[in-house]
Amino acid sequence: MQTIATVSRPTPRLIGGVDEAGRGPLAGPVVAACVVLGAQYDLPGLADSKQLSEKKRNNLAAAIKQHARAWSVASATVAEIDRLNILQATLLAMQRAVAQLPLTPDFVMIDGTHSPKLEIPVRTVIKGDSRVAEISAASILAKTARDADMMALHQRYPEYGFDRHKGYPTKRHIAALQMYGITDIHRRSFAPVRTIAKSIVNR
Repeated sequence: MQTIATVSRPTPRLIGGVDEAGRGPLAGPVVAACVVLGAQYDLPGLADSKQLSEKKRNNLAAAIKQHARAWSVASATVAEIDRLNILQATLLAMQRAVAQLPLTPDFVMIDGTHSPKLEIPVRTVIKGDSRVAEISAASILAKTARDADMMALHQRYPEYGFDRHKGYPTKRHIAALQMYGITDIHRRSFAPVRTIAKSIVNR
C-alpha cells in the first residue's frame, strides 16, 4: 500500500478527503470531490492534481473511481458563486460532495484552511493535496471533472478557448471577453469580468 500522508491521521476507520478545483477561473462552476480510500488501496502516483499531466490525471481518476471505497463529485454554479462569493460557493460544493457519498466517513480531512459545516469531525490541512492520499485523490477527481465541464462548455462557446485555458484569466481569454462580451457562464462578481462588462455597456 502506498501512502503519501505526512500529517498525523485520526484513528477512525473511514477517512474522507476533500478538495476543490476552479476557484480562480473567470467562468464555469467550482467543483469539489470527496474520496474515501479505505484501509487498503493501491494507487501509485497519487499527488496534487496540479503536479500531474492531463493524461496521468485522467488515468488516476479512472483508477480512483474503480478502487476507492467511496467517492463523489459536486459543484456550485456560476449563479451561486456570484450570489454567495467564491469562498462560500466552494464550501457549498464541498458540503454537497460529502453529503452525496454513498457512505458516511468517520472523519473528513480538507485541503486548505476553510471547511464547510458538517455533522462529522473535520480537520483542515494546508497543502493537503500533496500530503494526504485521500485529499490528493479528491484533488484529481475535482480537477478532471471540472476540466470535462469546461470542455463541454467549449462546444457551446468555442470562440473563448475554454478547451485550452479552462476559464482561467489568460490573455487569450481576456481578449475574447473584450471582443465577444460576457456569457451566462462567466462570473460577473469577479473583477476582470465586471470591469469588461462595464466597459461594454459604456461603449
